[in-house]
Amino acid sequence: MASFLDKIFNRKREPAKTERAEMMSTGAPVFTPFSGNAYESDIYRAAVDAIARNAAKLKGKHIIYSKTDNRRQQGDQYLNRILQVRPNPYMTAYELIYKLVTHYYLHNNAFAFLQKDDRGYLQAVYPLTAQNVEFITDAAGQMYCRFLFGNGQQVTLHLSEVFIARRFFNSNDLLGDTNTAILPTLDLAHTQNEGLEQSIKSNATIRGILKYNQVLSPEKLKEEKEAFINDYLTVRNNGGIAAIDSKAEYIPLELKPTAIDDKQLDSVKKKIYEYLGISESIVNSTYTEDEWAAFYESVIEPLAIQFSLEFTDKLFTEREQAFGNSIIFESNRLQFASNASKTNILKELTPLGLLTINQALEILNLPPVEDGDKRLQTLNVVNADKADQYQLGGKQNEQTGTDH
Repeated sequence: MASFLDKIFNRKREPAKTERAEMMSTGAPVFTPFSGNAYESDIYRAAVDAIARNAAKLKGKHIIYSKTDNRRQQGDQYLNRILQVRPNPYMTAYELIYKLVTHYYLHNNAFAFLQKDDRGYLQAVYPLTAQNVEFITDAAGQMYCRFLFGNGQQVTLHLSEVFIARRFFNSNDLLGDTNTAILPTLDLAHTQNEGLEQSIKSNATIRGILKYNQVLSPEKLKEEKEAFINDYLTVRNNGGIAAIDSKAEYIPLELKPTAIDDKQLDSVKKKIYEYLGISESIVNSTYTEDEWAAFYESVIEPLAIQFSLEFTDKLFTEREQAFGNSIIFESNRLQFASNASKTNILKELTPLGLLTINQALEILNLPPVEDGDKRLQTLNVVNADKADQYQLGGKQNEQTGTDH
């Protein structure tokens, strides 16, 4: 029975003779997932989740730019369905982008298999979670990616079949750097969590020494201790008072656990957020319109550009790209604007004929209407090509005294 990977990769075989790709940089082009377990940190995970779930709103589109009139036309609908709805039988487009962005921030490298038919048309997109990725070349100089998965299976894909997104793209010519720079902060965050846990446990427990004024056997001492604990050091002792006779003396031990200052907690959290390029308001969804705009421009938009360029290059030949074929990832930024901003935008743009009725309704989160693709324009705005004719016509009317 064919395995899951065999079904996806259709039993792809490695080229007969290969060798590791040689790069100008000193680092070997081999990827191994970051072993620092950054995703185990609740702060780091929440921050990555905030980026991934917002980036997953991006909508991939195949478009064709017309060189004659500089207009943008809708491309292949089948390709758009793969990019926007169902990239593969096992996940939605939202889930695909979410996973790729999560890998991007956890490992600084994200990989996906672009499954194509014999004519080179895209059939599906599968995100790849590999234990090891090695870049190799064949005798003709063609580059491949050799993936080793957790179950021990290995597959080699031509570079044109692999989507790659890189972060901290510096020391290696083909891969992003690791997240070792944030490890000390993640360790500190883990230490803080453990310190808080121990502090809570210490404060919730009464500790002391029960001193007996007579010699008792070890078994008897243990029995007396258990009895004292059950009688006085449990939640059933509502009064909080212990009554003992002269045979024993209870000496409480005052433990003063070191409390972690709120500023220290905020400092660690801030370092993680700054490392990922976001603010706390984005993570807890309390952002203002300006904060969202800054987040979009600094985090989401760079991702959209990177995804757009990589998909365009891997899905279209140079000739197809020369004829205007490209993939873009975009979202309606105005969906996150305030109602006041939306109203002002509509007041300014609609009279100029820049928006159709349905486009204006979409900005307001309202459903489209029939015949809503019309553009409305105020008569106070004249076509630039007819401005001179309009002005000259007015002067002629004044000279002849006619009224039109």
